[in-house]
Amino acid sequence: MNYLVGDIGNTNIKICKIDKKFRIKNTYLFNSKSSNLKKELTTKIKNINEKNFNKKVLFSSVVPQVFNKIKFIFKKKKMQVYEIKNFNLKNLMKFNIKKYSQLGSDRIANSVGAYFKFKSNCIVIDFGTATTFDIIKSKGIYDGGVIAPGIKLSIENLYSSTALLPSFKFKKYPKSYGKNTMEALSSGFYWGYEGLINNILKKIHNKNGISSNLILTGGYANFFKNRLIKKVKIEKNITILGIIEIYKKFLI
Repeated sequence: MNYLVGDIGNTNIKICKIDKKFRIKNTYLFNSKSSNLKKELTTKIKNINEKNFNKKVLFSSVVPQVFNKIKFIFKKKKMQVYEIKNFNLKNLMKFNIKKYSQLGSDRIANSVGAYFKFKSNCIVIDFGTATTFDIIKSKGIYDGGVIAPGIKLSIENLYSSTALLPSFKFKKYPKSYGKNTMEALSSGFYWGYEGLINNILKKIHNKNGISSNLILTGGYANFFKNRLIKKVKIEKNITILGIIEIYKKFLI
């Protein structure tokens, strides 16, 4: 039996085929804002109606309108579509926060994935549309987190708000301050986010006073893996791993 799970973010959609041992078999990426999402989705996963495929599909989603669109597409294929918050996840982890309803599904999935993979204190940094930090304690407790501006969004906002500053992409870590505008922008964003991330990590450590595994995921994880105050683990599929654990708990 194969399974289907996915993560719907503000920028990207990741859908994965999962094999009978709950390992990721295939991954499909889509643009969340694509006007041709229905066609692209139908084309890329055209074999989901095969007999050895479970008809239950599970997503984490922070974009309700996109989730509803995808749900409609799958329902036409007679698939049952769920979002992780449809279930009482407090039976899976404890959430030591004030308003569980405000906690994003992606951050819940990251935390569940980290807890079940490492069974230890963890901090998950997700370099997505926002840069998020989530703190998980070894006994399966989600203890809160931090949300900072996303790198790509910050670059795009700066470019769209200024008349003369150019747009640019991260390429390599700058060794010195800039000698031209592009170099200055590169230094500012790299060093700025390096400082932001390390400062937040120090404050989390000072608050908790415990040692934690540091897990990086998302598009910019590799750029910072050697620039932080402690060793890191890159887990590009930590969100999907969390969704898989939720699937196993509630849909099998």
